[in-house]
Amino acid sequence: MRATMREELLNLPNMLTMARVAAIPVVMLLIWNGDPENCIYASWLYALATATDFLDGWLARRRGLVTVLGKFLDPLADKLLVMAMLVILVALHRVPGWLVVVLLAREMTINGLRAIASTEGLVIPADQDGKIKTAFQMFAVMCLLIHYPAPVRLLWFYEVQVNWNEVGFWVLLLSLFFSLKSAIIYFRRFFAAVDEKRSAEVP
Repeated sequence: MRATMREELLNLPNMLTMARVAAIPVVMLLIWNGDPENCIYASWLYALATATDFLDGWLARRRGLVTVLGKFLDPLADKLLVMAMLVILVALHRVPGWLVVVLLAREMTINGLRAIASTEGLVIPADQDGKIKTAFQMFAVMCLLIHYPAPVRLLWFYEVQVNWNEVGFWVLLLSLFFSLKSAIIYFRRFFAAVDEKRSAEVP
């Protein structure tokens, strides 16, 4: 028997997905006043939220709880989490606005293409660069949330001072490269799929 919408909403993987969205305002509140200790807590909560991205998918597949609602909510939660963090980081002057604008524009453009592809019955496979982009963005945001220079112990006797905001900026810049590269690949695959469909329709 097909699960009701309520049952889908309350299954464990989807609840983890919604918890990821619920973490957004909490992280924002923690970093808003700029307290260094709160920024550390914010980065931990953000890291925990991103970990649920891997956990909910694994649980859904392992327990046979993959749902239509989950397929919709999971990528939406991922984008909301990262993009909401980037927007507030711009507001706090921790990352350049132009960089976030380009990243947001890329996401909206590709999402628009995906919607068109779906209505046309086209299947455009995801590429590895898109996954690398997401991983870099998640790590960059975590660094930018920490913001303040802080020591990192590499070995029990060796400690280095890390400028987390600078690390976050350069990693985010690296994510921009993969973001644009994956967008170009997606455009090419989209138009190739359109041409292939048109050729198949010609009698």
